Amino acid sequence: MIRTCGGENQILDSFESLLRRIVEGFNATGLDYMITGALAVSYYGRARTTVDVDVVVAVGSVDWRERLISALRMAGLVVEEKALDDALKSGYNVATFRDSKSPITVDIILSREKLAKKRGKVLGLPTYFQKPEDLVLAKLRMIRATVPRERAQKDVDDVKAVLKFAKVDLEAIRREARKEGALQILENIIAQQE
Repeated sequence: MIRTCGGENQILDSFESLLRRIVEGFNATGLDYMITGALAVSYYGRARTTVDVDVVVAVGSVDWRERLISALRMAGLVVEEKALDDALKSGYNVATFRDSKSPITVDIILSREKLAKKRGKVLGLPTYFQKPEDLVLAKLRMIRATVPRERAQKDVDDVKAVLKFAKVDLEAIRREARKEGALQILENIIAQQE
């Protein structure tokens, strides 16, 4: 639980509560979404703490924007609609929203592609997670982009955990990693596990 300093250490809101509100809101609006980042790594077998929630949302349907705004509000997030427009215009495609009941933030990653996701459960609720192969590839991209490389250790550990605990198509990961110039990073991580 997250607590304030001083006084009676008032409980603002728990991470679990926020996550529950997000999943319930996204499911209620019928959004095409999937959880990624540390929560997806945790789902695939490595319990990991995080200070935010990362969700990928498909922006292909006609009414995606209205449904997303509705879901974010249902989840109790402070919604600045301009953030979505700015994220798309910039090409960065990530909009951050803060929880109105805690200091936790939610990163919404906007995707124009069909989502490759896996059904799962979080806190007993049906939800969707990024497929493990795509999660590994995303982590490899982060490792490749992180300078100095030592700062990428958390992502390296995440890749190791997903490869160890999740059933993955390693050859498919290798093919995509080769195309993205991240094959050597993947092979180094695999070698560290042997």
